[in-house]
Amino acid sequence: MELFPVHLLVLLVMMNRYVLGPLLKRFRGNRMDGTDPDYKPTVCVVIPLFNEGEGIYHAVKSLLAQDYDADKLSIRVVDDCSTDDSHAWALRAAEGHPHVTVMRNPHNMGKRKGIARAVREADAEIIVSVDSDVVVHESAVSELVLRFTSPRIAAVGGRTFVTNRNENWLTRMIEIKFYFAQEWLKDLERGFRSVLCLSGCLTAYRRHVLLELEPILEARNIAGIPIKYGEDRFLTRQIVKAGYETVYTTSAWCQTAAPATLAGYVSQQLRWRRSNLVDMLCGLSHAWRLHPVVCIHYVSQLALLLSYPLTILHNIINGQFWEVLFLHMLIMGFMGVIYRVDKRNLPPEMRVPTLSFLPMAFMMPITYALLTPLALFTLDSGSWETRGKPAPAPAPTTTPVTPPTPAPSVPATSGTHRLPHLPTQAVGGG
Repeated sequence: MELFPVHLLVLLVMMNRYVLGPLLKRFRGNRMDGTDPDYKPTVCVVIPLFNEGEGIYHAVKSLLAQDYDADKLSIRVVDDCSTDDSHAWALRAAEGHPHVTVMRNPHNMGKRKGIARAVREADAEIIVSVDSDVVVHESAVSELVLRFTSPRIAAVGGRTFVTNRNENWLTRMIEIKFYFAQEWLKDLERGFRSVLCLSGCLTAYRRHVLLELEPILEARNIAGIPIKYGEDRFLTRQIVKAGYETVYTTSAWCQTAAPATLAGYVSQQLRWRRSNLVDMLCGLSHAWRLHPVVCIHYVSQLALLLSYPLTILHNIINGQFWEVLFLHMLIMGFMGVIYRVDKRNLPPEMRVPTLSFLPMAFMMPITYALLTPLALFTLDSGSWETRGKPAPAPAPTTTPVTPPTPAPSVPATSGTHRLPHLPTQAVGGG
């Protein structure tokens, strides 16, 4: 097998991600992150919920501490028939805040359909999607809204920090992975306002665009099986396909706990790998509409995603795996140095050691070689993967609370539940 074309793909992807993207950010400066301080729309924060436990309490409390105009901000929690105490925790967080609504789906519908239901019932101009396992910084909503500088901008994404970065070797590795994914890899797409994946952890959308795309989002399936994974990437791709612009800012941010076990990490990566494959393959039909630079980057990433596992297999068969592994270690070590230099002014508890990224030299070829084929053969999975079990609750930034009193029994077909009006109290932020 001739590997020279694969080496070219690697070089092209690396140049786009780590050279051309940062150069665009350097020369375009504020034009890549423009703001409109006069834009003050009504905002509804939607939180899809499934088996999050206490984590939803801290998510809602952090949103209640936002510095956005309280008269223009509402919050809707959509419980997708959780089987744990998540609904009770959500009701406890909403208690005393009439602008917080806790909804419960009539049956398990999946994240996207739950969000669509909340969007239909909301009347705000901007919808902010927030995952139930995050704690949002107090200025996040304001920073997202500021980036809607043009009617063509339909979505604005924010970044995510790892709260448990120093828990073990795996979370330290993920910390650096998140750093490059969010502070380097999106720069090329940001330069052309065509960010192709905005995370559901923290993203703002124009409501009318979500309503416009709802029929497409609702009908998503593979071989007749409704798909519940990868909703964020699918939605972003549909927005770009419809001709709208998508942007990303690091000024709006939230915090979440990364998987701290190999089982959790592999499950997450499998779900993401399926999403990447499905949407990148389906996106080939309209990739030509993108800016030529973004289109080349898009196609080269997909080609590398499909060919990389074959390259690993080729090297194993020919006894060259350890040579490739050594090259991976050199690259990951160099990236660890870049991370450490860039984060040198942060307090020690906010960063991880330089060598923390070396395990990625092992994890990347192994997960690509195993998970990419597995993802290809299980694209029609309807599973939520890591969303099927309670995730670790974010490190609370509020005063510890006692478990909630079990909520009164609510029929599964119930609709919306509003808490009685009580004086609003200040709560801690993210």
